[in-house]
Amino acid sequence: MKNVLVIGSTGQIGSELTMELRKRYNGNIVAGYIPGAEPKGELLESGPSAIVDITNEQQIAETVSKYNIDTIYNLAALLSAVAEAKPQLAWKIGMGGLFNVLEVAREMHCAVFTPSSIGVFGNNTPKDKTPQDTIRNPRTMYGVTKVSGELLSDYYHIRFGVDTRSVRFPGLISNVTPPGGGTTDYAVDIYYAAVQKGYFECPIAKGTFMDMMYMPDALRAAIELMEVDPTRLQHRNSFNIASMSFDPEIICSAIKKRLPDFKMEYKVDPLRQAIADSWPNSLDDTCAREEWGWQPEYDLESMTDDMLKVLTGRLK
Repeated sequence: MKNVLVIGSTGQIGSELTMELRKRYNGNIVAGYIPGAEPKGELLESGPSAIVDITNEQQIAETVSKYNIDTIYNLAALLSAVAEAKPQLAWKIGMGGLFNVLEVAREMHCAVFTPSSIGVFGNNTPKDKTPQDTIRNPRTMYGVTKVSGELLSDYYHIRFGVDTRSVRFPGLISNVTPPGGGTTDYAVDIYYAAVQKGYFECPIAKGTFMDMMYMPDALRAAIELMEVDPTRLQHRNSFNIASMSFDPEIICSAIKKRLPDFKMEYKVDPLRQAIADSWPNSLDDTCAREEWGWQPEYDLESMTDDMLKVLTGRLK
């Protein structure tokens, strides 16, 4: 990777991924954004930016041409709970947008990273240590677009030779970017609430296990996968990656070890709970470890230490 376009650069993943790419590479790392979601501060000042609406193929192509882009990180999407409220828009961005990106990549010889999600799995998928290759039958529009995106990306690789790669992200926990409507976002909210209020109303029920990952590991996974020699890859779209799995009680206990006065009560959101119940408890990421050396650096304890340290310093 020398010149990279990040579409959705001001979102939950994009804002941090763009900065990480700029730290690692000396080429043009272009922050693609839509009007109303302009980059600010260091994201704006540290490198080039351009208006790139993923639903506008010409806009994507013009930016790729202008900056001699060789790799596109396509991060534009509506998160799970938001997508359920706006399914038509979720499809337009998730699938129509991906089609535009892949067409530009085919014509202009770019590699493409498009994140998938644990949302591709459904109620008929094995819940524990969900295999790499298994049933994918989501019951959410978010999951439908992610499964379709995996298939379309594989098609463009097989049919046209486009270098498409992807990981299935679990819930992502960040100390930089606030949550944006994902089912797993309670695991971000709880840290902010612990630092600011000492109290949290949990929208996900006790005993609901989901895979989670600290954002630094997620950024590293996205970059390392795109750097690996393609001859090593038996899979492409998309790799299971895993770091930790817990339910609300476990994350609450981890916080209480450090903040003994912290309290949590349950106020379950039926929509988010239904989505969470359809997702795996844990993933088997053996293929990612074997094919490109994936290895997480954070577990729940080290993540909790870092989250509380950073948020306490910033919010208090």
